[in-house]
Amino acid sequence: MRRALPIFVVLAGLLVAIAVVNPYFLEPPAFLAFVKRAAPLVILAAGQYFVIVSGEFDLSVGSLVTAEVVIAARLIDGSAEATWPVLALMIAFGLIVGLVNGVVTTLLRVPSFITTLGMLLILSGAVFLWTGGSPRGALSEQFRQLGRGSLGPVPWSVLILAVVAAAAVWATRARFGHTLVAAGDNDRAAALSGVRVARVRTVAFMISGLSAAVAAILLGGFAGVSAQVGKGLEFQAITAVVLGGVALGGGRGSVAAAMAGAFTLEALFTLLNLYGISGALEPAVQGVIIIAAVALGAVRFPRARAAAAS
Repeated sequence: MRRALPIFVVLAGLLVAIAVVNPYFLEPPAFLAFVKRAAPLVILAAGQYFVIVSGEFDLSVGSLVTAEVVIAARLIDGSAEATWPVLALMIAFGLIVGLVNGVVTTLLRVPSFITTLGMLLILSGAVFLWTGGSPRGALSEQFRQLGRGSLGPVPWSVLILAVVAAAAVWATRARFGHTLVAAGDNDRAAALSGVRVARVRTVAFMISGLSAAVAAILLGGFAGVSAQVGKGLEFQAITAVVLGGVALGGGRGSVAAAMAGAFTLEALFTLLNLYGISGALEPAVQGVIIIAAVALGAVRFPRARAAAAS
């Protein structure tokens, strides 16, 4: 957690900078609205943390979010009665996609970069083929309440985020979290010490798929149905995780810092928007963050990298 301290300092600085430009930002309604906007990305970053800290990647979450929203709209088609069965189906679909990614990566030994890139293309192609580029159907009002409604003054998105964050922190402190970090640090040593590396990595992919399903529920409720709703989210999630100090090679990092990285990224984009800077710069900012974070990790942990390579 000492290594994670810088990201919390940066986040606090960005929040103060936003408050200077917009004095109403730190008032409860405005701040909760910020957390509500950030919630899907924070949840995706939490799921991506489990995959990256185990030494793998998941590039499929953005296309999975899009597929989930498009499928949900088609199946619900405005029907309130179909809402809860479709929500359950979305969760199951996210877990299944994660399971396929994990099995192909661990049992068939296909690099996760290739596996999840292939899944991204499969899901994107399937969505386009099914919709023709124009999604049909509609989400019910009950579904949309999860993304844009509230329980009293607190948005449902914020409450769901709190539950996800608590579960993620608990998982990292349990035995599973320790075995996952061990697998990412040195999978051979972990296997020799009794860790079932293939199993824990597959579960990590399933957690990532589950987080994409939850993010899709919130984004669908907040933004509605679009064939572009999940575009680029996989790179934003990875950027948030490395911004939080999680090593891309695995074995080091904190899920709390990864989630703080997502909040930091959202705060940075909010600040740029307040200054009137074009949103077209966002991908460039993400690229700079990823390169800088990896370079910093190479400088700070040269011995660990050399040991892993040998």
